[in-house]
Amino acid sequence: MTEMLGPQHKSIPPSAWGATAEEFLAGKPRLSSMSTPVMTLDQRRLDHNIDAMARWVAERGMLLAPHGKTTMAPQLWQRQLDAGAWAITLATGWQVQLARRFGVNRILMANPVVSEGDLRWLAAELAGDPQFEFYCWVDSQAAVEQMTRHLDGLDETARPINVLVELGAPGGRTGARGIDEALHVARAIVASPHLALAGVGGYEGALGHDREPEALARVNQYLASLVDLHRQVIPLAETEPLLTAGGSAYPDLVANQVAALVADGGRVVLRSGAYITHDDGFYAGISPFSDAVDPANPVHLESAIHGWARVISAPEPDLALLDAGKRDLPYDEGLPVVQSPQSATATVTAMNDQHTFVRGAALNVGDVVRLGLSHPCTAFDKWRLIPVTSGADEPDPIVVDLIRTYF
Repeated sequence: MTEMLGPQHKSIPPSAWGATAEEFLAGKPRLSSMSTPVMTLDQRRLDHNIDAMARWVAERGMLLAPHGKTTMAPQLWQRQLDAGAWAITLATGWQVQLARRFGVNRILMANPVVSEGDLRWLAAELAGDPQFEFYCWVDSQAAVEQMTRHLDGLDETARPINVLVELGAPGGRTGARGIDEALHVARAIVASPHLALAGVGGYEGALGHDREPEALARVNQYLASLVDLHRQVIPLAETEPLLTAGGSAYPDLVANQVAALVADGGRVVLRSGAYITHDDGFYAGISPFSDAVDPANPVHLESAIHGWARVISAPEPDLALLDAGKRDLPYDEGLPVVQSPQSATATVTAMNDQHTFVRGAALNVGDVVRLGLSHPCTAFDKWRLIPVTSGADEPDPIVVDLIRTYF
């Protein structure tokens, strides 16, 4: 990265301003040289998670298209692709355009594309690069009509856009509400001169927030319906349709439900994204690859994301205020947890924009606290540059890389 470092890059020390990332890293800076608050990634744990997930998916005959919106970091996308990922999943037209700028050649967009500008750009991109492979979703005939109308007038020889029918569920997010409705959408795709029916897709994560039997039953019922829809779409598609499902909470349920389809040669694409860093909160409590959920699991993801904050005030005997807040660290799926200095009673009780409240720990002004985080999807967007350390458990790890994000 040739961009000059400066005060616009949160946590980068003033001594590095005016240097490139390469020049800064060449000096083997220590974490202690960074300003607080700072959020870091752990190099070893990142590599472990990427490799472990790639192996698990491959062993089950599935393809992996990790959700790039989790990190919006092309450097990390490339690591995932180098480890065998089939594609990168994204959520918006702009994200797709960014990925193309960084050379991603196969993209799955887990949403419809109904903007005329985005569709025209996409058609031109497909026409200009025969190696570019793109898939998006639709969940209604109205979306199919919008796409078709915006693409009318293009060269009749232009490549059609691959479209997946999205199946939803009552109380879920987008998606056709029921197989019959989804099949109507599939037939509309087939009738469009600009679209190609490429399979079915869905997201089961909105149907559960834990591993209680009721949540698992809802997710399994939905996934069974998705497999049924795929079976009924096969005769309508000109090419072998794919099936895509799977966030980071229930990938094991997806694998179980599609096992017979995979055994028959079907293409199944898993879209988990948060596995790349895992966490010490929400995913630690729900992922099948968390030791807390299943100590015998075959993957053993490790939390590769941490916050570091300094005690700036201790105004009461049982209260310490840190210099990190909601501007710096995620809080929507659980507050950070104190990891060091180790204390069985230390608890984060609240966060403001720029303060974190810690009770039950003997902390002094100036102490640096390591925090375990919850929900990486709302962590990366708070940082333009994220330091990668040689190991978060080291006393003062070396900063070995800087990850640039685009939000």
